[in-house]
Amino acid sequence: MSAWWHDAVFYQIYPRSFADSDGNGVGDLDGIRDRLGYLELVGVDALWICPVTRSPMADGGYDVSDPRDIDPLFGDLAAMDALIAQAHGRGIRVTMDLVPNHTSCAHPWFQAALTTPPGSPERARYLFRDGRGPTGDQPPTNWPSVFGGPAWTRVTEPDGTPGQWYLHLFAPEQPDLNWANPEVLADLEHTLRFWLDRGIDGFRIDVAHGMAKPAELTDMQIADNRLLGHNAADPRFDDDGVHEIHRAIRRVLDEYPGRIAIGEVWVADNERFGRYVRPDELHLAFNFRLAEAGYDAAEFRAAITNSLAAVAPVGGIPTWTLSNHDVEREVTRYGDGPTGLARAGALALVELALPGAVFVYNGGELGLPNVDLPDEVLQDPVWERSGHTERGRDGCRVPLPWEGRLPPFGFTTGTPWLPMPTQWAAVTVEHQLSNTASMLSLYRTAIDLRRRRPECSGGLEWYDGPPGTLTFRRTGGLTCILNAGTEPVPVPPGEILLSSGPITAGYIPPDAAAWLV
Repeated sequence: MSAWWHDAVFYQIYPRSFADSDGNGVGDLDGIRDRLGYLELVGVDALWICPVTRSPMADGGYDVSDPRDIDPLFGDLAAMDALIAQAHGRGIRVTMDLVPNHTSCAHPWFQAALTTPPGSPERARYLFRDGRGPTGDQPPTNWPSVFGGPAWTRVTEPDGTPGQWYLHLFAPEQPDLNWANPEVLADLEHTLRFWLDRGIDGFRIDVAHGMAKPAELTDMQIADNRLLGHNAADPRFDDDGVHEIHRAIRRVLDEYPGRIAIGEVWVADNERFGRYVRPDELHLAFNFRLAEAGYDAAEFRAAITNSLAAVAPVGGIPTWTLSNHDVEREVTRYGDGPTGLARAGALALVELALPGAVFVYNGGELGLPNVDLPDEVLQDPVWERSGHTERGRDGCRVPLPWEGRLPPFGFTTGTPWLPMPTQWAAVTVEHQLSNTASMLSLYRTAIDLRRRRPECSGGLEWYDGPPGTLTFRRTGGLTCILNAGTEPVPVPPGEILLSSGPITAGYIPPDAAAWLV
């Protein structure tokens, strides 16, 4: 019998945008708990909750000041315990974000490092280095931050003089930890057991290809500084030493049967990607090729083939996602408006027909697009760090519309932390639940069939079809066909189980997909 996570449908919750229980305009843990009935109705197997631990919120909670407590913005430990217990009561597992690459600059460790001199044990927990140049006023390396600007910030020493520099691959408020220091691993193991003992079913590990750094921090050739560095020569990520860290995490998880680790792994090389899901490392790792593919049948097939090939040599389980809190929503990527919506529905059927684990970002099941927000409301650090040249990720983080005809659509009784467009009255949960042709109904039906029908099992075989189409068959018996072309195409032999668009006279229209058995 395969493990529960081998073919699970995970639902990613960006907590500040899911549901607000106390009227302050920011979603919280009790808001998630209040909506568990909805998540059970959608049919998901597990939740992935983005960071809710203590944080000054310089980067939406990914700057953690205490990894073993809940930030008051989202509730408290009792609220988390209640959420876990009630989700389990509905048969839904709960995983949470773990941020091991860095801490907040407000973390007690980093505050102690600032008050002690160079060479102190407190500084040895981070990556402090002397600067270059006669007065040390140049950064130790030329490494850029993913969020823009240099990856080094200079500190003032306790005696008031200009001092060393510390590494932060993200914002200055997120100093990188020194994973060569055994104290760092010991503290992480403490954190793992703290949450596992409270019933958490696993962790999504942020920047899972980070943590380890080269022994010598030297200059890099700066070419592509996209999110988390796809460049194989980038020394900031995918250092070989990271794998021993994952083995240490796995040893702890193996003490808790059924608990899992899911890695955020932005590594394009298939062989190197596969190393992360070896039997003694991560259980799952995000492969983002499908989310990065343009709307093109050949690109989708190449992305799926590559993702399967990356994990097959090590017996790993593939993962599939079309978007997340860092990626433009699929409706917008595929053309926006009715075209983007139709294409997103078609790709949902493709994704949910594939073998492996599927991750649905909250609002994807509603067909939400990105929102073009006014400059004055943007909060992503990318906006400021880029000198207002990169708009950042706020457009895919706008709160979910639940009910009613006007903002905030039941998300909050107050003012939502990001404004919600008035046209979302047509895509609320309430509206879509009563419409059998809605995106929500499509997701619910597909997830239900995926779980119930034996045909939705086994490996994958490709079939050739008309130009612009993608067709594969699961060895259990399910056939999935996507028409990404411009003309209707004949339906393959078999009984139509589900389609994302109307099937007329035996033809699948453009921008639609169908399941057949």
